[in-house]
Amino acid sequence: MIAILKRAFDLLSVGLALFAGFWWLAPVAARAAETPRAGGELVFAVAETPPSFDGHRETTFAMIHPIAPHYSTLLRFDPHNYPKIVGDVAEKWSFSKDGLTFTAKLRKGIKFHDGTPLTAHDVKATYDKIIFPPEGVASARKASYAMVARIEAPDELTVTFRLKHIAASFLANLASPWNFIYSAEKLKRDPRWYEKNILGSGPFVFGEYVPGSHWTGKKNPNYFMPGRPYLDGYRAIFIRDTAPRAAAVRSGQVAVEFRGFNPAARDDIVKALGNKAVVQESPWACNLMVAINNEKKPFNDARVRRALNLAINRHEASKALSQISVMKFVGGLYRPGSQFATPAAELAKIGGFGQEIEAARKEARRLLKEAGVPEGFSFVLKNRNVKEPYEVTGVFVVDQWRRIGLNVTHMPQEGGPYFNDFRQGNFETGIDFTCEFMDEPDLYLLKYLSSDKNPINYSRFKDPMIDELYDRQSRMLDLKDRLPLLRQIEKRVLGEQAYQFPVLWWQRIVPHSSRLKGWKIGPSHYVNQDLRDVWLAQ
Repeated sequence: MIAILKRAFDLLSVGLALFAGFWWLAPVAARAAETPRAGGELVFAVAETPPSFDGHRETTFAMIHPIAPHYSTLLRFDPHNYPKIVGDVAEKWSFSKDGLTFTAKLRKGIKFHDGTPLTAHDVKATYDKIIFPPEGVASARKASYAMVARIEAPDELTVTFRLKHIAASFLANLASPWNFIYSAEKLKRDPRWYEKNILGSGPFVFGEYVPGSHWTGKKNPNYFMPGRPYLDGYRAIFIRDTAPRAAAVRSGQVAVEFRGFNPAARDDIVKALGNKAVVQESPWACNLMVAINNEKKPFNDARVRRALNLAINRHEASKALSQISVMKFVGGLYRPGSQFATPAAELAKIGGFGQEIEAARKEARRLLKEAGVPEGFSFVLKNRNVKEPYEVTGVFVVDQWRRIGLNVTHMPQEGGPYFNDFRQGNFETGIDFTCEFMDEPDLYLLKYLSSDKNPINYSRFKDPMIDELYDRQSRMLDLKDRLPLLRQIEKRVLGEQAYQFPVLWWQRIVPHSSRLKGWKIGPSHYVNQDLRDVWLAQ
C-alpha cells in the first residue's frame, strides 16, 4: 500500500516537473555554483496588506509573502527541486504498512522566537486548529484533511496522524506553506491570537508592521538550520498598483515582486535594467473565477447562473487580458496543461468554454427570460482592489454581462472588507480565485465542496453529489480511475449548475534584480517564500 501511495505522488511530481520544464519560457541561465554571501536586507514589493496574520485562516499572497519568513512548517517543498517534499521541523517520517498511520520525528532544539521550545505538542495543537477548529475560528483548508481521524503527540519529539482512509494528497498537504507551526500555549489561551500577533520559529523574527507602508523581519540568530538565513533581514513594501510596483523594480527601490508582472511590465524592466535583470517564468496554479451567491435571488436559479457563464467569451478574454495582465489560459477546474486537465475539444462542449459566442449569448438571453429576469436587471460584482489581474478581469466580465442585457456595477474593495463580505455572504456576484501550492484535484476542488463542509466555498451552495464524487476520487491512487470522476465533477459544476466558474488561468512572470540569488520560481507563489536560502550578491 505504501509503495502505491509513494508511486502516486511520484507520478504527480514527474508530471509537474516535465510541464514546468516545457513551459519555462525564460529560464535563468545556467551558472557555475556561486558561494552565498551573508548580510544585507532584501527589499521586495507586495501588492496588498494582509487581512490578518493567521496562515491557517487566510488564502492570500498578501499574508504569506510578508509573514511566511517568521514561521516553520512540518514538511516543505524543496524550493530547488519542486515538488519534492523534504522535512522542515520534521527530521524524518514514515507510514505504517496499511498507510493509515503517519509518524513524524521532530528535530531537536527548535525554539520559538521567544525562546520557548517547539515540541510535538505544538505541532499537534497547530493541526488540531487546522483540522478541528474551535467554534468561531476560520480554517480555510480544513476540508483538505478530512481523512484525518485524530492527531497524537506521544512524546516531545513525535507526532502521529491517524487516518480514516488512504489519500493521495495527504503528504503534500503536510508540506502546505500555509500550515505555520504555532505555539500550543498561545492557542490554548486564545485560538485567534495569531490573527493579530506573530510568534514563530522561522528564519526571521518579527521587526515591525506599519499598515499601508511596510513589514520587516530580522535574522533569527537561533534558527535551527546552521548557516541560515543569509540575509540580515527583509523589508516588504506595500505598493498597490502595478505601474508603481514595476517602477520600483526598474529603479532598484525593490529587488523583486514575487507574485509577478504582465508581459509589458516584464519587457519594460528588462529594457531598463539590461543585464542587471533576470526573468524567471513558470506555469501558475491559479485562476480567477466568478463567485455567485447561490443563496440570493435570482442567483439561486441555475438558469441565471448558466446565463452568466455563457455570456463570457474566454477566448477573447485570453487575447485581451494576456497583454495587460497574467490572465492567459482557457481552462476548467484543473490547470490547463496538467495531467488532470480536460482536453480543449472536450471542454468546449461545456457551456461558456466554446468559441461560438453569439450562439452562447443567445442561449443566455433565453435562459434569463425563462427565469423571469428582466432586461436591464441590476446587480453588483464585488472585487479585490488589486488592479492586475483582479480589476481588469472584473471590468471585462461586467462588459460581457452587459452584452446580454444586464446592468452590472463593478465594486473593487480593500482586501479586508473584500474577504469579510465573501465570508459573510454579503455579495451577489464577485471575482474570487483558486490558487494552490501544487497541482492536485483535492486542492483545486476545495471551493466546490458544499459550503457546510468548507467555508471557502463563498458561493454558498450545497451539492451532496459533488461531495460524494470528491470523496471517491480523493481515495484513488491511480490517475485513470480518478479522471472519470474529475470529469463528472467538472460537468456538474460548470455545465449543469454553473455554481461558480473560472474566467482564465494565469501565467507567472517574475523579473527581478540580478543581485537576488537563491530563489527559484515555481508554479505557486505561495511556496518558497520563507527566504531562508535567499542572498544578495554585491
